[in-house]
Amino acid sequence: MKKYTIKNIAELAGVSKGTVDRVIHKRGKVSVKALEKVNAVLSEIDYKPNLLARSLKKTKEYHICVVLPDFNKDPFWRPCFEGIEAAVQEFASFGVFIEPFFFHPNDVNSFIEINKKVLELSPDAVLLAPLFYKETVAIVNNYALADIIVSKFNNQLETEKTKNFVGQDLFKSGRIAASLLQMIISKNAAIAIIHIDEDYNNSIHMQEKEKGFRHYFNELEDANYVINTYNTKQAALENRLDSIFNNTSKVEAIFVTTSKVYKVADFFKAKHIKNVKIVGYDLLDENIQYLNDGIINFLIHQDPKKQVYLGLSYLVDYFLFDKEIPAKSLLPIDIITSENLETYL
Repeated sequence: MKKYTIKNIAELAGVSKGTVDRVIHKRGKVSVKALEKVNAVLSEIDYKPNLLARSLKKTKEYHICVVLPDFNKDPFWRPCFEGIEAAVQEFASFGVFIEPFFFHPNDVNSFIEINKKVLELSPDAVLLAPLFYKETVAIVNNYALADIIVSKFNNQLETEKTKNFVGQDLFKSGRIAASLLQMIISKNAAIAIIHIDEDYNNSIHMQEKEKGFRHYFNELEDANYVINTYNTKQAALENRLDSIFNNTSKVEAIFVTTSKVYKVADFFKAKHIKNVKIVGYDLLDENIQYLNDGIINFLIHQDPKKQVYLGLSYLVDYFLFDKEIPAKSLLPIDIITSENLETYL
């Protein structure tokens, strides 16, 4: 990409260098006509002012590793990689090297081995998706012993040895899912909570969603909803759903705690099951299709791209400008329906 100077831009716009300087730095007065000319050129050449980079006094280069599940194994994580790419593009000129490392989302040994590899590299910081709770505790301790800063995203992990968490309040996320279903099912209905492809006992994020969901219904007065939880692997999901939705089933609603809610919708479509309400997570293509088809009623958007981008931004600001990193950065819990979906795409 060609590097454009203020002189180059002035010549292209047919204005003085001073005018270009005032537009770029937003100082002083500029006529409307001159402003339009300069902005047209800036847009055409995709100009990105490097003001912060020019003002930096530090010369040290920083290495940040991002440890996350392989998006080829689980498409939920693809937007996270897009967040990494956006951060790489924005911070490349600041002397910050951002490097992703991928593990298999269903393989705890893969998670352990990738983190060992990252530890050997001795980066300045690690942005980590702590998918496996027990193993993450030990891994974070190892990073701390090596004076490597650790921030987390998507899944919360209560430890003083990490710098920051970016994500949603998963307990409240579960409560919101419950409130959505409670509005559209009959009183005292039967509800199924389904966890797919997760080791529930080692997955704090699943536990928190379920706790919030149950807590909401437990608080309701004069209500006796029947809530059952099912943990299943994807390969066994169809048999599990067959057993739930037998001829005598009274289940009116399903809460799927992951982005794999489309797998339940697949089953409903194949079996022609109607009038069962579904709430799940994330804007995967398959989920979007079933939301538009009316098989899925609500999706909760976790904005994984923003989670990663923010986590990296905090680390960069900390290293380059000594800005304090907030201990917790909670993102909004967005409720997506077929009516407002378009604004999120």
